[in-house]
Amino acid sequence: MSACAPARAPARAPAPALALCCLAAALGGCVRASTHDALSARHAQEQQRARELDASLKATHARAEGLGADKASLEAQLAESQRRAAELLSDKTALKNSVEEMQAALQEQARRQAEVEARVASFRSLLARFKPLIDTGKLKVKIVDGRMVLVLATDVLFAKGSADLSEEGAAAVTEVAEVLASMPPRHYQVEGHTDNDPIATKRYPSNWELAADRALRVVKAMVDAGLPVGQISGASYGEAHPAAPNDTPEQKAQNRRIEVVMMPDLSQLPGFDELQRLNTEG
Repeated sequence: MSACAPARAPARAPAPALALCCLAAALGGCVRASTHDALSARHAQEQQRARELDASLKATHARAEGLGADKASLEAQLAESQRRAAELLSDKTALKNSVEEMQAALQEQARRQAEVEARVASFRSLLARFKPLIDTGKLKVKIVDGRMVLVLATDVLFAKGSADLSEEGAAAVTEVAEVLASMPPRHYQVEGHTDNDPIATKRYPSNWELAADRALRVVKAMVDAGLPVGQISGASYGEAHPAAPNDTPEQKAQNRRIEVVMMPDLSQLPGFDELQRLNTEG
Protein backbone atom coordinates (compact mmCIF):
# COMPACT_ATOMS: atom_id res chain seq x y z
CA MET A 1 0.00 0.00 0.00
CA SER A 2 1.68 3.14 -1.23
CA ALA A 3 -0.87 5.80 -0.32
CA CYS A 4 -0.37 7.61 2.85
CA ALA A 5 -2.87 6.97 5.55
CA PRO A 6 -4.92 9.94 6.62
CA ALA A 7 -2.96 11.80 9.18
CA ARG A 8 -4.35 11.85 12.68
CA ALA A 9 -3.41 14.73 14.81
CA PRO A 10 -2.56 13.44 18.28
CA ALA A 11 -3.86 15.27 21.23
CA ARG A 12 -0.28 16.18 22.37
CA ALA A 13 2.71 14.32 20.96
CA PRO A 14 5.94 14.26 22.98
CA ALA A 15 8.44 16.78 21.80
CA PRO A 16 11.05 14.22 20.65
CA ALA A 17 8.39 12.25 18.71
CA LEU A 18 7.08 15.42 17.08
CA ALA A 19 10.62 16.29 16.10
CA LEU A 20 11.09 12.90 14.50
CA CYS A 21 7.86 13.25 12.55
CA CYS A 22 8.85 16.67 11.34
CA LEU A 23 12.22 15.30 10.32
CA ALA A 24 10.59 12.45 8.46
CA ALA A 25 8.19 14.81 6.68
CA ALA A 26 11.05 17.05 5.66
CA LEU A 27 13.06 14.14 4.28
CA GLY A 28 10.44 12.49 2.20
CA GLY A 29 6.96 12.90 3.30
CA CYS A 30 5.05 10.49 5.48
CA VAL A 31 6.81 7.70 7.49
CA ARG A 32 5.33 4.31 7.98
CA ALA A 33 3.70 3.69 11.29
CA SER A 34 6.03 0.76 12.06
CA THR A 35 9.07 2.90 11.41
CA HIS A 36 7.64 5.60 13.63
CA ASP A 37 7.03 3.13 16.41
CA ALA A 38 10.55 1.68 16.08
CA LEU A 39 12.09 5.13 16.28
CA SER A 40 9.94 5.98 19.28
CA ALA A 41 10.94 2.73 20.98
CA ARG A 42 14.61 3.34 20.25
CA HIS A 43 14.31 6.85 21.59
CA ALA A 44 12.70 5.50 24.74
CA GLN A 45 15.52 2.98 25.13
CA GLU A 46 18.12 5.71 24.74
CA GLN A 47 16.34 7.80 27.36
CA GLN A 48 16.26 4.78 29.67
CA ARG A 49 19.94 4.17 29.00
CA ALA A 50 20.67 7.82 29.71
CA ARG A 51 18.79 7.56 33.00
CA GLU A 52 20.68 4.39 33.87
CA LEU A 53 24.02 6.00 33.00
CA ASP A 54 23.08 9.00 35.11
CA ALA A 55 22.16 6.75 38.00
CA SER A 56 25.38 4.79 37.52
CA LEU A 57 27.36 8.02 37.47
CA LYS A 58 25.71 9.17 40.69
CA ALA A 59 26.45 5.77 42.26
CA THR A 60 30.05 6.03 41.08
CA HIS A 61 30.33 9.51 42.61
CA ALA A 62 28.83 8.17 45.82
CA ARG A 63 31.29 5.28 45.85
CA ALA A 64 34.14 7.72 45.16
CA GLU A 65 33.05 9.86 48.08
CA GLY A 66 32.84 6.72 50.22
CA LEU A 67 36.29 5.64 49.09
CA GLY A 68 37.59 9.10 49.92
CA ALA A 69 36.13 8.80 53.40
CA ASP A 70 37.61 5.29 53.72
CA LYS A 71 40.97 6.60 52.55
CA ALA A 72 40.89 9.38 55.13
CA SER A 73 39.93 6.85 57.80
CA LEU A 74 42.73 4.49 56.72
CA GLU A 75 45.21 7.34 56.69
CA ALA A 76 44.12 8.30 60.20
CA GLN A 77 44.45 4.66 61.31
CA LEU A 78 47.90 4.48 59.69
CA ALA A 79 49.01 7.65 61.48
CA GLU A 80 47.72 6.26 64.79
CA SER A 81 49.48 2.96 64.14
CA GLN A 82 52.72 4.79 63.38
CA ARG A 83 52.34 6.86 66.55
CA ARG A 84 51.74 3.73 68.62
CA ALA A 85 54.66 2.00 66.91
CA ALA A 86 56.89 4.95 67.83
CA GLU A 87 55.65 4.77 71.43
CA LEU A 88 56.27 1.03 71.54
CA LEU A 89 59.75 1.54 70.13
CA SER A 90 60.42 4.21 72.74
CA ASP A 91 59.05 1.94 75.47
CA LYS A 92 61.16 -0.93 74.13
CA THR A 93 64.27 1.23 74.20
CA ALA A 94 63.47 2.42 77.72
CA LEU A 95 62.78 -1.15 78.82
CA LYS A 96 66.05 -2.33 77.27
CA ASN A 97 67.94 0.43 79.08
CA SER A 98 66.16 -0.44 82.31
CA VAL A 99 67.00 -4.12 81.90
CA GLU A 100 70.64 -3.29 81.17
CA GLU A 101 70.80 -1.03 84.24
CA MET A 102 69.22 -3.76 86.36
CA GLN A 103 71.67 -6.34 85.04
CA ALA A 104 74.58 -4.01 85.78
CA ALA A 105 73.22 -3.41 89.29
CA LEU A 106 72.83 -7.15 89.86
CA GLN A 107 76.37 -7.77 88.64
CA GLU A 108 77.68 -5.05 90.95
CA GLN A 109 75.70 -6.49 93.83
CA ALA A 110 77.06 -9.97 93.05
CA ARG A 111 80.60 -8.57 92.96
CA ARG A 112 80.16 -6.86 96.32
CA GLN A 113 78.55 -9.96 97.78
CA ALA A 114 81.52 -12.00 96.61
CA GLU A 115 83.88 -9.50 98.27
CA VAL A 116 81.89 -9.69 101.51
CA GLU A 117 81.92 -13.47 101.43
CA ALA A 118 85.65 -13.44 100.76
CA ARG A 119 86.25 -11.14 103.74
CA VAL A 120 84.06 -13.31 105.97
CA ALA A 121 85.90 -16.43 104.83
CA SER A 122 89.24 -14.71 105.50
CA PHE A 123 88.05 -13.67 108.96
CA ARG A 124 86.93 -17.21 109.80
CA SER A 125 90.22 -18.62 108.54
CA LEU A 126 92.12 -16.13 110.68
CA LEU A 127 90.06 -17.06 113.72
CA ALA A 128 90.84 -20.73 113.15
CA ARG A 129 94.56 -20.07 112.82
CA PHE A 130 94.72 -17.90 115.92
CA LYS A 131 92.49 -20.15 118.00
CA PRO A 132 95.28 -21.31 120.34
CA LEU A 133 96.24 -17.72 121.20
CA ILE A 134 92.57 -16.70 121.49
CA ASP A 135 91.81 -19.62 123.81
CA THR A 136 94.64 -18.64 126.16
CA GLY A 137 93.45 -15.02 126.26
CA LYS A 138 96.62 -13.64 124.68
CA LEU A 139 94.88 -12.44 121.51
CA LYS A 140 91.52 -11.12 120.37
CA VAL A 141 90.33 -10.79 116.78
CA LYS A 142 87.69 -8.18 115.98
CA ILE A 143 86.38 -5.93 113.21
CA VAL A 144 86.78 -2.17 113.75
CA ASP A 145 85.50 0.28 111.11
CA GLY A 146 85.42 -2.52 108.55
CA ARG A 147 89.05 -3.52 109.24
CA MET A 148 90.29 -6.74 110.81
CA VAL A 149 92.19 -6.04 114.04
CA LEU A 150 94.34 -8.35 116.15
CA VAL A 151 94.47 -7.16 119.75
CA LEU A 152 97.39 -8.15 122.00
CA ALA A 153 97.23 -7.14 125.67
CA THR A 154 100.41 -5.24 126.53
CA ASP A 155 100.33 -6.71 130.05
CA VAL A 156 101.23 -10.00 128.38
CA LEU A 157 103.85 -8.42 126.11
CA PHE A 158 105.52 -5.84 128.37
CA ALA A 159 106.15 -5.05 132.00
CA LYS A 160 104.55 -1.86 133.34
CA GLY A 161 106.23 1.26 131.93
CA SER A 162 108.53 -0.85 129.72
CA ALA A 163 108.85 -1.55 125.99
CA ASP A 164 110.97 -4.69 126.36
CA LEU A 165 109.12 -7.78 125.09
CA SER A 166 108.69 -10.53 127.63
CA GLU A 167 109.59 -14.10 126.67
CA GLU A 168 105.91 -15.02 126.58
CA GLY A 169 105.11 -11.87 124.62
CA ALA A 170 107.84 -12.48 122.05
CA ALA A 171 106.51 -16.00 121.48
CA ALA A 172 102.97 -14.67 120.95
CA VAL A 173 104.17 -11.99 118.51
CA THR A 174 106.23 -14.57 116.59
CA GLU A 175 103.21 -16.85 116.25
CA VAL A 176 101.07 -13.99 114.97
CA ALA A 177 103.73 -12.95 112.46
CA GLU A 178 104.13 -16.48 111.11
CA VAL A 179 100.40 -16.75 110.47
CA LEU A 180 100.26 -13.36 108.72
CA ALA A 181 103.32 -14.21 106.60
CA SER A 182 101.55 -17.36 105.35
CA MET A 183 98.56 -15.37 104.10
CA PRO A 184 98.26 -13.50 100.77
CA PRO A 185 100.30 -10.28 100.94
CA ARG A 186 98.58 -7.47 102.83
CA HIS A 187 99.78 -4.37 104.61
CA TYR A 188 99.58 -4.28 108.40
CA GLN A 189 99.97 -1.43 110.87
CA VAL A 190 101.02 -2.08 114.46
CA GLU A 191 99.38 0.51 116.74
CA GLY A 192 100.47 1.19 120.32
CA HIS A 193 97.83 2.24 122.90
CA THR A 194 98.06 3.08 126.63
CA ASP A 195 95.70 3.92 129.46
CA ASN A 196 95.50 7.48 130.78
CA ASP A 197 97.94 7.00 133.65
CA PRO A 198 100.66 9.58 133.00
CA ILE A 199 104.30 8.61 132.57
CA ALA A 200 107.16 11.07 132.69
CA THR A 201 110.55 9.41 132.58
CA LYS A 202 113.74 10.37 130.81
CA ARG A 203 113.14 7.62 128.23
CA TYR A 204 109.40 8.19 127.91
CA PRO A 205 108.34 11.79 128.53
CA SER A 206 104.69 10.83 127.80
CA ASN A 207 102.48 7.93 126.83
CA TRP A 208 103.05 8.82 123.15
CA GLU A 209 106.69 7.77 123.34
CA LEU A 210 105.93 4.63 125.36
CA ALA A 211 103.23 3.48 122.92
CA ALA A 212 105.47 4.28 119.94
CA ASP A 213 108.42 2.29 121.33
CA ARG A 214 106.19 -0.69 122.08
CA ALA A 215 104.70 -0.63 118.57
CA LEU A 216 108.16 -0.51 116.96
CA ARG A 217 109.39 -3.37 119.14
CA VAL A 218 106.48 -5.51 117.93
CA VAL A 219 107.15 -4.47 114.30
CA LYS A 220 110.79 -5.56 114.55
CA ALA A 221 109.85 -8.85 116.22
CA MET A 222 107.33 -9.63 113.47
CA VAL A 223 109.88 -8.84 110.74
CA ASP A 224 112.38 -11.12 112.51
CA ALA A 225 109.69 -13.84 112.50
CA GLY A 226 109.37 -13.69 108.69
CA LEU A 227 106.81 -11.00 107.87
CA PRO A 228 108.16 -8.93 104.92
CA VAL A 229 109.33 -5.51 106.08
CA GLY A 230 107.38 -3.81 103.27
CA GLN A 231 104.09 -5.12 104.65
CA ILE A 232 104.25 -3.67 108.15
CA SER A 233 104.53 -0.28 109.83
CA GLY A 234 104.15 1.16 113.33
CA ALA A 235 102.07 3.96 114.86
CA SER A 236 101.42 5.47 118.29
CA TYR A 237 98.06 6.61 119.64
CA GLY A 238 99.11 6.90 123.26
CA GLU A 239 95.99 7.29 125.38
CA ALA A 240 94.02 9.06 122.61
CA HIS A 241 91.99 6.03 121.42
CA PRO A 242 90.79 4.15 124.49
CA ALA A 243 88.85 0.94 123.99
CA ALA A 244 86.96 1.52 127.26
CA PRO A 245 86.60 4.26 129.89
CA ASN A 246 89.60 4.55 132.22
CA ASP A 247 87.40 4.32 135.33
CA THR A 248 88.48 0.93 136.71
CA PRO A 249 91.66 -1.17 136.71
CA GLU A 250 89.94 -3.64 134.38
CA GLN A 251 89.09 -0.91 131.89
CA LYS A 252 92.62 0.49 132.06
CA ALA A 253 93.94 -2.98 131.26
CA GLN A 254 91.76 -3.07 128.11
CA ASN A 255 93.25 0.22 126.98
CA ARG A 256 96.85 -0.96 127.38
CA ARG A 257 97.11 -2.88 124.14
CA ILE A 258 98.89 -3.47 120.84
CA GLU A 259 96.62 -3.66 117.79
CA VAL A 260 97.73 -5.20 114.50
CA VAL A 261 95.42 -3.67 111.90
CA MET A 262 94.89 -5.20 108.45
CA MET A 263 94.95 -2.14 106.21
CA PRO A 264 92.44 -1.88 103.32
CA ASP A 265 93.58 -2.55 99.78
CA LEU A 266 93.14 0.89 98.19
CA SER A 267 93.21 -0.56 94.67
CA GLN A 268 89.83 -2.14 95.35
CA LEU A 269 88.16 1.13 96.36
CA PRO A 270 85.73 2.84 93.92
CA GLY A 271 87.43 5.49 91.81
CA PHE A 272 90.96 4.16 92.39
CA ASP A 273 91.73 3.87 88.67
CA GLU A 274 90.59 7.46 88.08
CA LEU A 275 92.74 8.69 90.97
CA GLN A 276 95.71 6.83 89.55
CA ARG A 277 95.15 8.42 86.14
CA LEU A 278 94.94 11.91 87.64
CA ASN A 279 98.09 11.24 89.65
CA THR A 280 99.92 10.14 86.49
CA GLU A 281 98.74 13.19 84.57
CA GLY A 282 99.77 15.48 87.39
